[in-house]
Amino acid sequence: MSAPDRQQRIAALRDSIADIERKPALAEARTMVEKNAQGFPVLAGGLLQEVFTAERRNAGAVLGFALAQARGLITEQRLAVIYLQLADEAQKLGMPYGPGLVSFGFDPEALILVRPANMAELLWAVEEAIACRAVAAVVADIGGHSKLLDFTASRRLSMRAASTGGSIFMLRYGEDREASAAHLRWCLSPAPSAQRRYDAKAPGPLRWRAQLERGTLIKQTEWLLGWTENGFSAIAARGRTDRFVSGTPLPRALPAHLADRLPETA
Repeated sequence: MSAPDRQQRIAALRDSIADIERKPALAEARTMVEKNAQGFPVLAGGLLQEVFTAERRNAGAVLGFALAQARGLITEQRLAVIYLQLADEAQKLGMPYGPGLVSFGFDPEALILVRPANMAELLWAVEEAIACRAVAAVVADIGGHSKLLDFTASRRLSMRAASTGGSIFMLRYGEDREASAAHLRWCLSPAPSAQRRYDAKAPGPLRWRAQLERGTLIKQTEWLLGWTENGFSAIAARGRTDRFVSGTPLPRALPAHLADRLPETA
């Protein structure tokens, strides 16, 4: 390829990228980020997001991260979130647990489970599901690297999400990062848990670190997240000495199983 042809192709590619960034979905997402400068941003629909974690044992965290965002996209018109997982992966690793979703603030009735037989069927189902106007988001649990999920496939999914207004969350595992057309790419990793009030050596509430590896919608690149009954919440990053929960001393000696919950002792 000659130098002029290469320059023309690069210029055409830049024009295409600029056109993508001017799409209504991205413009609305930027507005949402600006309005939610404090804490974790609330993004509009119409985005393709990749959520990576190094190990499969962290699958619950990446699923919770995706569902917490998907939960905010549910409206009276968009009532459902589709969760896709390969049938053999579901048997090995399990599936979303209804009571756990309730404790996380997510209505299990809004979650539709789909178990395709192979990756080709899974990608087809993602594209078809996000085209439905009653779907708020599609969460696709991708077990490992697949040749079918290349840049062209991710480009198709990002365009379909932008055109329909629903978001796609691709849950990925491992250290490798293939080229993709995702608008945002996250990496979740475990962080030291919060300490309990009366037993500093005991494990406390779970915390995770979310790093934005790719994306121009958000200026901040790292958050410390905790899990609550309303989904996840952003926590100000502080040193370990600030992990103690402040409070008044107990008025008297109390049983150990109550000492951690002051409202039950007052």
